[in-house]
Amino acid sequence: MATKTDRLQGTLSLLILKALASRGPLHGYGITVLIETIAGEPLKVEEGSLYPALHRMEQDGLIRAQWGTSENNRRARYYSITATGRRQLEAEQQRWAELTEAVGRMLRFA
Repeated sequence: MATKTDRLQGTLSLLILKALASRGPLHGYGITVLIETIAGEPLKVEEGSLYPALHRMEQDGLIRAQWGTSENNRRARYYSITATGRRQLEAEQQRWAELTEAVGRMLRFA
């Protein structure tokens, strides 16, 4: 049986890119809250998955990070999407749409 983590695997970068493209710069906790608020419990993002993904995405040039001050006056890294990240988001959204359509066709198959 697949776990929530299995379902999230491979989609986390897409969700992060979409969050940053939609809302602008966010710190890690803000990204988590936004994803959970919009998507709900099935896409709960664990800290142990989020920060390695952010680090990898920064190394790949999809996002950039800079230090800032959070709403509760704490020092935090704020992430924003780069031009490369926007192109990646567009490509990943297209692949996701194709995949979900293909799975939908299979599930509707009698």
